[in-house]
Amino acid sequence: MSVTATVEPVSTAREVAPASPVSTAYRRYALWLLLAIYVVNFLDRQVINILAEPIKNDLKLADWQVGLLSGFAFGLVYTVLGFPLARAADRYNRPMIIAACLTAWSAFTGVCGLAQNFAQMAAARAGVGIGEAGCTPTSHALIADYTPKEKRASALAFYSMGTPIGSLLGLALGGALADYFGWRVAFLLAAVPGVLLAVVCVLTLRETRTALDVQAARVAAAGASLKETIVYVMRKKAYVNFAFAAGIRAFIGYGQAPFIASFVYRTRHDELLALAASFGMKPQTFLGLALGVGGGVAGTLGAWLGGQIADRAGRKDLRVFGSMPAIAALVSVPFGVYIFLSATLAQGLVLLLIPTVLGSLWYGPVYASAQGMVPSHMRATSASIMLFIINFLGLVMGALSIGAVSDILNKGLHLGPAEGMRWALILSTLLGLVSVWLFWAARRDIRTDMES
Repeated sequence: MSVTATVEPVSTAREVAPASPVSTAYRRYALWLLLAIYVVNFLDRQVINILAEPIKNDLKLADWQVGLLSGFAFGLVYTVLGFPLARAADRYNRPMIIAACLTAWSAFTGVCGLAQNFAQMAAARAGVGIGEAGCTPTSHALIADYTPKEKRASALAFYSMGTPIGSLLGLALGGALADYFGWRVAFLLAAVPGVLLAVVCVLTLRETRTALDVQAARVAAAGASLKETIVYVMRKKAYVNFAFAAGIRAFIGYGQAPFIASFVYRTRHDELLALAASFGMKPQTFLGLALGVGGGVAGTLGAWLGGQIADRAGRKDLRVFGSMPAIAALVSVPFGVYIFLSATLAQGLVLLLIPTVLGSLWYGPVYASAQGMVPSHMRATSASIMLFIINFLGLVMGALSIGAVSDILNKGLHLGPAEGMRWALILSTLLGLVSVWLFWAARRDIRTDMES
């Protein structure tokens, strides 16, 4: 089938399936509820990062195995299942899909706390990925339908604040619970909020599309298959550049996250003990709070700023969607490198705030672009395609690659576990320069590629 033949029925489908309007008050409520769900999504996903070192010691794992548990085992099923779940979201009741996925990943988070070996933990982490795969593409599509075009970047940026907030809670609560009750209890308690939110989702979250059976039939008749949707978005240069630029940012962020605490334990152990004692805390509690609160506040600020700047400046020139994250990525590289060479632990924790703010500015403009470059009935699938690229590079490859490089530098080049980890983190930070070029390249085409 030719590309022209693919595109023509798409525009027809866009006209026959408009979104039902919602009130401003309900839109605000729905955004807060979806944000809460996404917070739990990242809490359950990221809690393993602060628990990595005790899990490694308890289950006798290598760094590459820690990377596989935190990234590959979760990320592979997460990215692959994102497609069929997004296709379902383009046809069926989206709140029900979100609630079912939320229940599934919460249950598997609890199972992580029962794992007795590497294989069991890997299987449980894969189960978390199965559930979480249906959350974000479906939520993006709902938000795009709830929200006027001129407010879409800030709305999606608001939703994306779930990343730093969830990470904050996962690190802070996970570290404290692990210190006092052990890492297994941390997983079990992390599973509880999701089950409660699933009930709220079913009872209150509204599907804006009417006559879903008619919607599904019309989408099918229009021929907007997964293959055709992929062809449609891959013709848009800005979409492709945004996806791979964000994927590299995710490689750095997701890849480094499981090893930051391990890096501190290996290189700044005595400083950590002293600094924690000065606040009257145990070391893991202090580190979880420091990384969680600092990263959560900075990441939330960055996501919010990115959405606000994109919506306001984007009204005059859409190219800011590319130039802003490009400049932010460039500035963050030297700070990111110096953090792992800093003189003291306290200095490193403070400096970490800068790349964290800059590293989350891209959420709103990139995700809004993915929604604005396609017709409304393709939005969940468009989000899933972009998230596949982002999460394959970030979740699947990030932590596994950095863990493997750490092991190679540690054992192969005999740098030792501390220096091996240090230079694996520094090398991954330098990849940010590639994302600078890709974000800037997306800037050139976004005005012609954006549809709605």
